[in-house]
Amino acid sequence: MQLPEDQMRAGHIPADLYRQIPPGTDVRRVVIVQEAPRSYTGPIVLTLVVAAGSVAVLLVIAFVVQVIAGAAVAILSATGGLTYTINRYRK
Repeated sequence: MQLPEDQMRAGHIPADLYRQIPPGTDVRRVVIVQEAPRSYTGPIVLTLVVAAGSVAVLLVIAFVVQVIAGAAVAILSATGGLTYTINRYRK
C-alpha cells in the first residue's frame, strides 16, 4: 500500500488525517470523503467548440469579402470605371 487511495480502501486512516480527528471519536465510524478526480471533458469540448466557431467565422468573412469584391468589380465594369482584358499571345 503505497498510495493514499490504497490506504483508504483498506480502511487505514493516514496519520495526517488521524491527527485532525477530535479526541474521543470512534475511529471505526469515521467516514473519509475524497474529492472526485478532475474531469477534462468540459475544457476539451469548449476548446473544440471555440476552434470550430473561429473557423466558421473566418469562412463566412472570406465568403462575404469575395461577394463584395465581385459586386464591386461588376459595378465598376458596368459603369465604365474599370475595364480589364485577357490577352492570349501566340507565337
